Amino acid sequence: MLHTVSLKENAVFRRLYYKGASAGNRYLIVYCRRNGLDKNRLGLTVSTKLGHAVVRNRMRRRLREIYRADEESLLHGYDIVIVARSAAIEAEFSKLCRAFEKATQTLELRCEP
Repeated sequence: MLHTVSLKENAVFRRLYYKGASAGNRYLIVYCRRNGLDKNRLGLTVSTKLGHAVVRNRMRRRLREIYRADEESLLHGYDIVIVARSAAIEAEFSKLCRAFEKATQTLELRCEP
């Protein structure tokens, strides 16, 4: 992830949840907001309701890989939080990729081709 830093502060997550734009589907919810920097900051949220640590960590790895593969087509200068829904645990990787792509299109985070 060349142009991305991890989000870790609770206050930034909460600001995104309340003031950021969001787009959701069956598998994911994506929140975004401009951050005034030249790089994106990424946060991942996987609730304990989705399973034990092994399941949650696998989901985080999948979400990180989806973002990494799509990073070059996204605009820079945004805070982005991806929240996994329970359906994402059993979903195929390709369906998660399409869900992320559609959510970012809805939020207009994609560069024009």
